[in-house]
Amino acid sequence: MEHPTLVTGGAGFLGSYICEQLVKKGEQVLCLDNFSTGHSSNIEQLLENKNFQCITHDVVNDINLDCGDIYNLACPASPIAYQRDPISTLETAVLGPIKMLGLAKKMHSKIFQASTSEIYGDAKWHPQSEDYFGNVNPIGIRACYDEGKRCAETLCFDYNRQYGVAIRVGRIFNTYGPRMQIEDGRVVSNFIVQALKGEPLTI
Repeated sequence: MEHPTLVTGGAGFLGSYICEQLVKKGEQVLCLDNFSTGHSSNIEQLLENKNFQCITHDVVNDINLDCGDIYNLACPASPIAYQRDPISTLETAVLGPIKMLGLAKKMHSKIFQASTSEIYGDAKWHPQSEDYFGNVNPIGIRACYDEGKRCAETLCFDYNRQYGVAIRVGRIFNTYGPRMQIEDGRVVSNFIVQALKGEPLTI
């Protein structure tokens, strides 16, 4: 029997779509989420599917699972959410990948790490290319997320070099759509909400 694909943060905005697409492909999917920013409504259409299982769990804590491929999306991504508890955000951004990379090493699994355009910080030119290393303030109020995601990328590449773990890292830029929370706080969603309310467009 094949091991299920593991999606951490699977009840979140993007994670729920990944779960949905994997189930549509006929894969067994195990969703982990602590529901700090994810919502059960995002996955309610999957709960009766025999190929889907959801476990309430925080990725900073140990868990013993048999799994196949891993998609690690567990981390608050909204500026409002990740600044609400910056220490928890940093723990999730760093300890979560440590736990999941360790699991990938044990299971000989491929792992996808959801990174972010925030790793470039206050970039000095646009658009950013992958060989640009960024302009990040390590003590700023957004550093919990910026530096946490930078550390997560470092961990991925070191696990690849040291242990041969098969990694994929995706730097996700501004993404929006259904299931995004109206109070998300990112620029595109702010514009949309302001436009719908007839308010001036601001950054």
